[in-house]
Formats: sequence, structure tokens, C-alpha cells
Amino acid sequence: MRLVTWNVNSLKARLPRVLELLDEHDPDVVCLQETKCAAEAFPHREFGMAGYTAVDHSAGRWNGVALLVRQDLEIDEVVHGLPGEPDEAEARWVEARVGGVSVVSTYVVNGRSPDHPMFAAKLHFFEAMRDRTRTLVAAGPTVVAGDLNVTRDDRDLWDPGAWAGSTHVTPEERAHLEAILALGLVDAWRQVAPDEVGYTWWDYRMGAFHRGMGMRLDYALVSEHLGVRTVRVDRSYRKNNRAGDKPSDHAPVLVELDRFEG
Repeated sequence: MRLVTWNVNSLKARLPRVLELLDEHDPDVVCLQETKCAAEAFPHREFGMAGYTAVDHSAGRWNGVALLVRQDLEIDEVVHGLPGEPDEAEARWVEARVGGVSVVSTYVVNGRSPDHPMFAAKLHFFEAMRDRTRTLVAAGPTVVAGDLNVTRDDRDLWDPGAWAGSTHVTPEERAHLEAILALGLVDAWRQVAPDEVGYTWWDYRMGAFHRGMGMRLDYALVSEHLGVRTVRVDRSYRKNNRAGDKPSDHAPVLVELDRFEG
């Protein structure tokens, strides 16, 4: 299984880049986040012409997640929304069984700052995510992928001191991520490249991308027995393309798994 996860930060703005990625990498499944697209405006036709079936959970101007699945693969058991999440209207979770593997695209609440009410909502979301993931893992092979808005440890950010006291780095957030992994999943990046920098997000400001000022916020959490062959961040999609299209502030993560399972 070739899987990609990517926070596109507006599908309307980034559709040509997504189609470019499909053509270049020929993935089996793509997990998209921050599509920022109303359900009626979701580009099903364009993805269909590219050979993909889209399963979207859309909320309009903000958030939004989707799965793009190669048309020759069977899709069933589609679920829109995360049971127990703090706000069902925010469109942060979509799942489907693809070729015998439960695949989730999720966009975790940002949290803003540890003293903001949204931080409690973020921890609530993580709790609901853990409960649902436990059910999925117990039922069979599972991949939970997306923008989790947390760094696993200080290796995942360019300057730990600059982020002290901020969201994305607190012990509470990291503990929730570890609790989800403990259900029987592996962090694909750490499984293959534990000692390499794997930043997936760079601020648009201060020349952060070119100065290496990044964070690893995007993950593929994979059932242990699926087997991770390769994983990499395609940084080229964080740069302007030849058409001059502005990139997302995230780069896609590409994961190769050993096999599908029934």
C-alpha cells in the first residue's frame, strides 16, 4: 500500500498540486486535511477523472478531511466524524476500509495555547481518538494518518526552547499520542528513520522553510503487522511549482507498507 498524508491548507487553492501529486506518486490512498471546502463544492469530478474515488467530510470554510482512493480498490465501512469528539460540526475525522485496511484521515484540534479553552477541546479530541482507534485496531489492520498537531518529542521541532510553554509540545499532548501508539500502532517515520529530521510543517513567515525552522506535525500511525517499508517527506511540495502556485505550509508524507490485508 502506498499512502500519502497531506494537510493541503485549502483544497481550492491547492487542487492542481494535489492532482500533480497523484500523477507523480500514484498512491493507493491519500489522506487530506484542512480541505476548507463545502460538501457541494468538493471536486469529486476532478478526482474521478484522475482515477480516484473521494470520500470527504467537509465543513466549508474551516477544517475538512478526505480520503482519495484509487478506483480499483474496494471501499466500505465509511464513517464521517469521530464518535465522542468535542464538536461534531468541525469535520476532523473520516475513515473507510480500503482493501481490507481501516484508513483514517484526521485533523486534530490545534489547541491555540495551554491556557485557552481550545486546549481542553484538543485533549478531549485525543481521548475520543484513542477510544475509536482502539476499536479499529481490535477489528483489523489500521492506519491513522493526518495532521495531529503535536510533536512526539523534541527531535520533532527545530528549537525546543522557542516552543517552551506553547501548544504542540506539552507533556499532556505527547502522552495522548503515546497512548494511541500503545494500542498496537507504530509511528511510521520513527520506525524507518528514527534519527533523521522529518519536519512536515514550516511557518510561512521568517523564511522558515529555507532556514530549516520546522516541526513534525503530520503522522502515519500504522498497525505493527502491516510493515513499513519506506517513509519520506516530499519537500518539493512545500515550494512554489513552475506555475507559481503558493504551496501549503505542510509537505506530504509518503509511506510504503508491505501489503494489504483482508
